[in-house]
Amino acid sequence: MKYALIGCGRISPNHIQAARNNGLKIAALCDLDQEAAIRLIRQFELEGVAVYTDHHTMLEREHPDLVAIATDSGSHARIALDCLEAGSHVLIEKPMALSLQEADQIIDTARTCGLQVGVCHQNRFNRSVQYIRKAMETGRFGRLSHGAAHIRWNRSRQYYAQAPWRGTWAQDGGCLMNQGIHSADLLRWMMGEEVEEVMACTSQRQHPYIEGEDLALAIIRFGGGACATLECTTNVYPCNLEETLYLFGEKGTVKAGGISDNIIEHWAFADGLDDPETVKAEYGENPPDIYGYGHTPLYADLLEAIRTHRLCLVDGWAGRQALELVLAIYQSAATGQPVTLPLKQGSTRDFAGRFDRND
Repeated sequence: MKYALIGCGRISPNHIQAARNNGLKIAALCDLDQEAAIRLIRQFELEGVAVYTDHHTMLEREHPDLVAIATDSGSHARIALDCLEAGSHVLIEKPMALSLQEADQIIDTARTCGLQVGVCHQNRFNRSVQYIRKAMETGRFGRLSHGAAHIRWNRSRQYYAQAPWRGTWAQDGGCLMNQGIHSADLLRWMMGEEVEEVMACTSQRQHPYIEGEDLALAIIRFGGGACATLECTTNVYPCNLEETLYLFGEKGTVKAGGISDNIIEHWAFADGLDDPETVKAEYGENPPDIYGYGHTPLYADLLEAIRTHRLCLVDGWAGRQALELVLAIYQSAATGQPVTLPLKQGSTRDFAGRFDRND
């Protein structure tokens, strides 16, 4: 398949490596900063790859089969729609959009055009997470009691200065939308997509130079009666601490940890089907950064879905579900009231001025 990447920033090397690992023909790179694309070409020694600064021109000239979109979050929806209308399947970095209206438009357009939409929630493909999911699907947990997810990371002033769109309501959101949406996705995937109610608070404690939150805490009630807590912060000193996922059932308890849910730290099941120490050894990974190794299998799943005309594991609906949960948390925090789901509309842009100070 002919492949193009739009957006050559921080996450782009993971996309290029995943494209290579899956045998894609890398035809073009596109970025408003031409030098960013050129640096990526040099880094991976890409030959014969065209460079563009305008994605419309790229789509007209290259006609790629698959386009990955790794631009600022606020432009994901607009570019995805352009790609779909040009006849390309799309893989969108999280979040797939900043509003439910945009997400719905992407899903509807893809359906109309007969094209696939994948969303980069690559943590689903961690070996640890995949093994936990298998235990969930086979009923080993029994009836779920509750779950918990923590994203305890650090983001410095330099991080936000590198890309001025970060932390803005119009183009990003706060730590929950940018970082915590991965855990929002995992909670819904593991505990059931149906969420009934959310109660939350958000705050801006240590990053007065951004518009969004740097701390978010939420209680989530699922349709089956189970509950979960979600904690996300970028205030941890002096560096990233952990991203964890706990699941508690009547017959099983699991904790995934590490910097990005990539190791199994606790494994206990009443059925005794596997040895906990063996599970920890076989299903743990030690990636060089928080992005892990999930992009390559995520790409593989999407490509197989395209070839076999099935839905990919992290499709547009899955991306919308994670977005909806984050927006519900934002709404609850802003109003101080519980928010019931499903949501019909909502956008990060609704919260402009949320943490403006008078001093």
